Amino acid sequence: MDLIDLLQQNSTLFLIFTGIFSLIIGSFLNAAIYRIPIIMKKEWHQECTEFLQSEESAKKEYKKEEKFNLMTPRSTCPNCGHMITALENIPVLSYLFLKGKCSSCKTRISLQYPLIEIFTAVLSIFIAWKFGFTWQTLAVLVLTWTLITLSIIDIKTLLLPDHLTLPLMWLGIAINSQHLFVDLQSSVFGAMIGYLSLWSIFQLFRLITGKEGMGYGDFKILAALGAWGGWQILPFTIFVASLFGAVFGVIWMSMKSDKTNNMMPFGPWLASAGLIAFLWRDEITQAISNYLFS
Repeated sequence: MDLIDLLQQNSTLFLIFTGIFSLIIGSFLNAAIYRIPIIMKKEWHQECTEFLQSEESAKKEYKKEEKFNLMTPRSTCPNCGHMITALENIPVLSYLFLKGKCSSCKTRISLQYPLIEIFTAVLSIFIAWKFGFTWQTLAVLVLTWTLITLSIIDIKTLLLPDHLTLPLMWLGIAINSQHLFVDLQSSVFGAMIGYLSLWSIFQLFRLITGKEGMGYGDFKILAALGAWGGWQILPFTIFVASLFGAVFGVIWMSMKSDKTNNMMPFGPWLASAGLIAFLWRDEITQAISNYLFS
């Protein structure tokens, strides 16, 4: 009996395997969260250099820079440059063994790393339990891991990278071409309405106030959610995201030391609301309906 047959027949083993594998994915998400904004800035710098200089001199300058992507170079301590070994990179366990400090200079390691690993594993186990050993589980795991990455990047940098939002949208349309979650028409209209709804609010807000109330990345992440769950999940997603944003926005502003800068990420609330809509919209709306009309 091979591994696939074993996981398909033993649900407990499938959940354990999903949890362990998702811890590893969570470690990779931490790397992506750190590296993708740097990759974006390097690309912007190269594009600006090519625009301001001759193409040949720009390429020479770019070649001098050290190769930097999701895999290269190896992770190091930002304080002392100590290269992280494989034993120091085991999800959660290494953090506990090192007592949350660099093995070389004893600089404290951010609690973000084990928390994201644990959160990724817990959420992944729930998804595996909900959908079982199916293609839907694999698809929703990819969606969830990408939304986690986007949310933390937005919190830390106020960026929602096209590197993630656009592939996520096209992937949603691609898998729904096979009717995995909704039909293709609902998926395409979900992407269109998701983007245009927030774009319209953005334009109206800018026309009235002269300010920009959100970024284009927010349009794209809602378009991606619409592509995955169809246009049907969008009203619920926008309502819940707005509710989250209003409640946590007050908390966010009260915790900030710089009260003049009122910029707040909206991507995490869209991602959270979209995932809730994707997983529980029918159950939540049915429960509310039963409460109101019972």
